[in-house]
Amino acid sequence: MTVYLNAMGIISSLGTGSAETFSRLFDAGGNYLNKTNEFSPGKFSPIGQVKSELPQLTNTKQKHHSRNNRMLLAAYQQIEREVGDAILQYGQNRVAVIVGTSTSGISETEVSFKQNMKEGQWPETYDYGQQDIGSSSQFLAEHLDLHGICYTISTACSSGAKALAAARRLLEMDMCDAVIAGGVDTLCQLTIQGFSALDAMSADLCNPFSKNRNGINIGEGAALFLLTKNSASICLRGVGETSDAHHISAPDPDGDGAYRAMVQSLEDASIDSGTVDYINLHGTATAQNDAMESKAVFRLFGRDVLCSSTKPLTGHCLGASGAIEAGICWLLLNENNGRLPIHPWDGIRDEELSDISFTSVEQSTVPNLSRLMSNSFAFGGSNISLLLERHKMEQN
Repeated sequence: MTVYLNAMGIISSLGTGSAETFSRLFDAGGNYLNKTNEFSPGKFSPIGQVKSELPQLTNTKQKHHSRNNRMLLAAYQQIEREVGDAILQYGQNRVAVIVGTSTSGISETEVSFKQNMKEGQWPETYDYGQQDIGSSSQFLAEHLDLHGICYTISTACSSGAKALAAARRLLEMDMCDAVIAGGVDTLCQLTIQGFSALDAMSADLCNPFSKNRNGINIGEGAALFLLTKNSASICLRGVGETSDAHHISAPDPDGDGAYRAMVQSLEDASIDSGTVDYINLHGTATAQNDAMESKAVFRLFGRDVLCSSTKPLTGHCLGASGAIEAGICWLLLNENNGRLPIHPWDGIRDEELSDISFTSVEQSTVPNLSRLMSNSFAFGGSNISLLLERHKMEQN
């Protein structure tokens, strides 16, 4: 069964909405990350902060009041009309909600905890439920008065992509007729200081696959899709999911899990590797991720497919990254002009990495762009590859 991505809302440090995000994808000289120590005192690092004003939450339970849910609402409002039509068509029991996240309302808890330590009491606005990992999906379902399937996926940096995979399975099993699915994550000290403690944070703009790479930049954002079985211009053609079971934070250095995820997505779509036009790499700019991912991509594609990482543009948006990067692929297909984002790095290759092909000023356009892959590889070895395809409506 083919499942379609009927609409998409997106927000990140690149901007709010499809038009702003798409235009800035090709701004090779743009720097949309802010260097700050706001979340890690004493350590300055580029951070992908959302700068636009977020919608306020009204008539919402206190446990759902968080920046995370405000950002999710900002993404939802961009697809409000399409979602409203789906609810009218299918009913409140047949529209599901699946959200991927890893932070939920932790930042609100951090502020409240500091006040409790200082004054000996919690602020009136504090509710333990704000940091409930299931808050985002529950909030959205309650906001829309939906009574169907609703749950959260939290598998670190693969969460948002896995929400899309789960949505497709629900539709294939006829457990619903439409799914609002995607990912959201917002900045908090716990996350940024955690990565800093792992010595994985770069003090400068991250430099994926470069010999000089030295770590990630953290970001925040959200992307939401409406998925249905109704024919649309873009479909979720293939999904591949694997688990390394190698290490709590380090990937399998051979990249076998990443390789198998990509192979499974191709097999699921019943296509071969030669028909993929572009890969949006996980591309975190850490030593181990880039080494294993380049090895896995080269093993399957050689130098025959153009690749880039967009994390220097958005930061690594953790549980939202898989959804945001699938959203970037959706935009590239939807605009239908063959343009690809240039791989942002210093151009200095690491001779120890496999020699995959990166987009460049000279090579960043693919005529008849039709099939794109998006990779997400998370802590614990949770791997997923999504294959998005421009659907040829005239063949129906």
